Amino acid sequence: MTSTITELTIGGMTCASCAARVEKKLNRMEGVTASVNYATEKARVEHPEDLPVTDLIATVVKTGYTAAEPPPPEPEPEPDAEPAEAADPGRDPGRDPDRDPEVDALRQRLTVCAVLALPVVLLAMVPALQFDHWQWLSLTLAAPVVVWGGLPFHRAAWTNLRHGAATMDTLVSVGTLAAFGWSLWALFLGDAGMPGMRHGFDLTASREHASSTIYLEVAAGVVTFILLGRYLEARAKRRAGAALHALMRLGAKDVAVLRGGTEVRIPVGALRVGDRFVVRPGEKIATDGTVTEGASAVDASMLTGESVPVDVLPGDSVTGGCVNTSGRLVVEATRVGADTQLARMAKLVEDAQNGKAEVQRLADRISAVFVPVVILIALGTLVAWLLLTGETTAAFTAAVAVLIIACPCALGLATPTALMVGTGRGAQLGILIKGPEVLESTRKVDTVVLDKTGTVTTGRMELTGTHVYGGAYGSGGTDEAELLRLAGALEHSSEHPVAQAVAAGAAAVVGELPVPKTFENVPGLGVRGSVEGHLVLVGRAALLTAEGIEVPGQAAPGVVHVAWDGRARGTLTVADAVKETSAEAVERLRGLGLRPVLLTGDARSVAERVAAEVGIDEVIAEVLPQDKVDVVRRLQAEGRVVAMVGDGVNDAAALATADLGLAMGTGTDAAIEASDLTLVRGDLRVAADAIRLSRRTLATIKGNLGWAFGYNVAALPLAAAGLLNPMIAGLAMAFSSVFVVTNSLRLRRFS
Repeated sequence: MTSTITELTIGGMTCASCAARVEKKLNRMEGVTASVNYATEKARVEHPEDLPVTDLIATVVKTGYTAAEPPPPEPEPEPDAEPAEAADPGRDPGRDPDRDPEVDALRQRLTVCAVLALPVVLLAMVPALQFDHWQWLSLTLAAPVVVWGGLPFHRAAWTNLRHGAATMDTLVSVGTLAAFGWSLWALFLGDAGMPGMRHGFDLTASREHASSTIYLEVAAGVVTFILLGRYLEARAKRRAGAALHALMRLGAKDVAVLRGGTEVRIPVGALRVGDRFVVRPGEKIATDGTVTEGASAVDASMLTGESVPVDVLPGDSVTGGCVNTSGRLVVEATRVGADTQLARMAKLVEDAQNGKAEVQRLADRISAVFVPVVILIALGTLVAWLLLTGETTAAFTAAVAVLIIACPCALGLATPTALMVGTGRGAQLGILIKGPEVLESTRKVDTVVLDKTGTVTTGRMELTGTHVYGGAYGSGGTDEAELLRLAGALEHSSEHPVAQAVAAGAAAVVGELPVPKTFENVPGLGVRGSVEGHLVLVGRAALLTAEGIEVPGQAAPGVVHVAWDGRARGTLTVADAVKETSAEAVERLRGLGLRPVLLTGDARSVAERVAAEVGIDEVIAEVLPQDKVDVVRRLQAEGRVVAMVGDGVNDAAALATADLGLAMGTGTDAAIEASDLTLVRGDLRVAADAIRLSRRTLATIKGNLGWAFGYNVAALPLAAAGLLNPMIAGLAMAFSSVFVVTNSLRLRRFS
């Protein structure tokens, strides 16, 4: 049975245990595999094609939450409609991408609660401020905080109770309502409402008489502190996903398409493959395409992280979302919509952020059982205090502190927030991390296999050397310029990559090349023709020997022989040029503790020359494309953990086989699909940056989890022992979540 993947937006989740519950319910459905991410509030569900999405949504709703498929792209206006940019951005404030209704609502609720709760807390903590009947003012101020301010917690706790579940909201709701209910009992039925009542504040469990003790400051303070934590958390989560939002909004809104030689402005969504459109200086390129007219420099920094604009000419490819900095360009669209590089980048980043690392799955399993365990610990604390001390007030204080301190928010945020920031920052630098499991691989890698062509080298042939024969083969006054002029003139008429490299190199040295009078291509051997009255041969040694011309020395790969008028005149060396940054990249990879290996199908002599130039000691050469996988497996069998960097179709299988596959984004789609990390820019130095970023993200995740686990493990015994006032516990709990998210945001400074 075939399966499909559906993404759902989940509403109503307030902590990691909520996400764990939804995930558990979905996974109980036949044939369904679901992953629910609390930080992104999304579920990625793999399910049989014949299972309706409405059934998935119904299951989530039955669990006590909301679910919906992400809204489809808005229908584009007709070509003659008002351009997108002409629309009034203030027309629909709810659609403003820079505003978040959830954050705004939280800010409003927090502000009201803070204004009301502050006098309550001050009156309770500073006895000198207490006056006759102060406790009744505290009740008046605290009641709306507990009832209205805490309504989201109470509503969620009730919903969960109806479904037989308990979450963080259960702990907050039970704790604050218990403190508020105790206070009401003491005020109306006990001695706390008497005129002249004074109340001290204790950082530990209170031991005052039960009937004269009120906890209004605890109830109001805890609600306010947790709302503060929620607000800061929501803001930080939005900042954590800001890079992805920026990536998604990077594209142009409308475009000037050429229709019968006339420019017509249409929405980008109406573009089709084959359309030709105009890009003026300062405008964004609307979609991926090929330049057909004009020359300019293109700023691709938002896609690749490369700050230097790239010069483009007719025939060059350009990417949608990049900015045209100077000349006017006419571009023919080659990819539109979801097929563009920008859209695929955004999808890769979003998929990675919705995934889960193995360490997060452990945290989820703990969160799922944590709340019920905490409730049992709180009840145990209450009973133990009553049995051992008989102090009702102290027992109640300790039990409420246990409920408040133990909320597992930080556990649920530890991994996804770091992943959101890390992958978003990677996207800004031209590094696409496919999923969280990739992070674990980068930590273990010790060997990096580098494909030569297109990865270490440019993948383009260039003229690298010229040799004019002398001695017994003296060429009778022939100099280097003449050798280049005659050979270059003949090669200019050939389309072979080697011939084009010779022609380009010759033209760069001697200038304009003469036009051959005759030209003939000799398949597999080279070319012959008449140039300036000379019968010229350019190609393999076999071409010359077939004409009875003696060739000095031995044939070597990359050597082009030149002869005219029956005599060998010299050789030209053509090679795949090494990228300027490759040597520095290899040094950086070594600095990360990796052992570089050069892998190529080229001759060993060529491979060893390239390896020596960039500083690689281990070379595996003359490997057939289908044998690259065997090389990776052999290295793995030797106990090495292998990363593979490549760009071609013939690298795809090896990239998939390696423990970590890194594809150059300038390469083929097959290689990019098979890899774990995509380097949008064709610069090998980015491979080292990608591994550093992945390791830094993993270290941040582990640091977050260490804090979250350590915090709960340390705080629970303190609360149970009566060493924490519940209000202090509420403050500590709120800021544990803020700490985790703030720690993750440090990844935004990665460079």
